[in-house]
Amino acid sequence: MTTKGEKHIKGTRDQWRAARLELLEAEKEHTRRADELARRRQELPWVRVDKEYRFDTDDGNASLADLFRGRSQLLIYHFMFGPDFKAGCPSCSAIADGFDGSVVHLANHDVTLTAVSRAPLAKLQAYKKRMGWSFPWASSFGGDFNYDFQAGVTEAQQRAGNVEYNFRTQDEREIVADKDGIGAQIAANVGTDWPTFWRERPGMSAFSLEDGVVYHTYSTYARGLDGLWGMYQWLDRAPKGRNEEGLWWRRHDEYDKR
Repeated sequence: MTTKGEKHIKGTRDQWRAARLELLEAEKEHTRRADELARRRQELPWVRVDKEYRFDTDDGNASLADLFRGRSQLLIYHFMFGPDFKAGCPSCSAIADGFDGSVVHLANHDVTLTAVSRAPLAKLQAYKKRMGWSFPWASSFGGDFNYDFQAGVTEAQQRAGNVEYNFRTQDEREIVADKDGIGAQIAANVGTDWPTFWRERPGMSAFSLEDGVVYHTYSTYARGLDGLWGMYQWLDRAPKGRNEEGLWWRRHDEYDKR
């Protein structure tokens, strides 16, 4: 691995091929391991969801079961867009740029993909129009859905330091006190302050509908979302990799405005 400004190693085609074949074996093992992890996800026990969650959607008020849209499987992306935001999280927006191409294929494989955020529906609709997206997006405004599935924390939890995210409880008071980090930059980008921004959390959750009963089957957060971020899959295969410094990414309609 080369550092910034350092020239990358050069070689002959034979040297490249030998190194590539060695890497290929590691990639094949990675693929086999990924297949095994996918199987283990599917083997997780399903947990019945008895709580009555309500959502505002383009089609009106809906239950969690309604979000399935007649299918038996539901994938929800927990999109960071809080009630006080003026725009959606730029990272979530970059991930969501890849949703529309997948929605139709998933729908024809008995899977509904939707996003859920705490912002009121009108804000989501306006931002969705700006971004040119068409995937389903529901508002959980005023409800407990985000909190119950680790996609949001209350101000009281944040102030007390009792925050559960990514299946662990931690004290984040030092984190939210940092006013100069990349998180604060992103918060300013959505029109709010850093503690308010970080009360929303990214993640995805999967559900199954069987005999009229909804079950929670899987959730992932933080780096577990890397596989859903399409541009990173390409960058990981680019000559310089992710090559990141600070907040380099933008919403897709903002690159020409820098």
